[in-house]
Amino acid sequence: MHALWLRLLDWITNTFGSRRRSAIPREPVGIRPIGVVRNGVREPRPDGWAHVRSDIVLREELTDLLDGIEGYSHIFVVFAFDRVPESAQRVRVHPRGDPRIPEQGVLATRSQLRPSPLGVSVVRLLKRRRNVLRVEGLDAIDGTPVLDVKPYFPNYDAVPDAGIPEWARALVTEPPTRGR
Repeated sequence: MHALWLRLLDWITNTFGSRRRSAIPREPVGIRPIGVVRNGVREPRPDGWAHVRSDIVLREELTDLLDGIEGYSHIFVVFAFDRVPESAQRVRVHPRGDPRIPEQGVLATRSQLRPSPLGVSVVRLLKRRRNVLRVEGLDAIDGTPVLDVKPYFPNYDAVPDAGIPEWARALVTEPPTRGR
């Protein structure tokens, strides 16, 4: 059924779509993990990550690629939500599973129930030991595949005048009850 639907969408795009626009690729993108998260967290949780310390263990052959990273206080970590089944993906969610927060389109939230199961976090880099990065604040459970790490540059990455919706502003002062 899914393949039939995709073929129909391709036909509609090819028949009625503009020739100037390129079709969005439907083939999966293969990305080989560069490492894995090691910590004591076994189950996903919506909050409580700020003080969690994790080791990001990179493949041994990538050790030299980390040279110089210890000079940064923070890094981006890109990881895969590899334990979220496709059947759990949602179109709309209550952010953090809190029914007091209005439903949003999943791409307007930080939910892991997204069509492309990728997570991105900025974390404090505590230390590097060969191919292991010790970080604090990574919201990924033990065994999560790490796809990339990048240094955080405050002068490029920080957006001081960034706006957020009212419901998200309320989360800063009022923690949610439960959920994802």
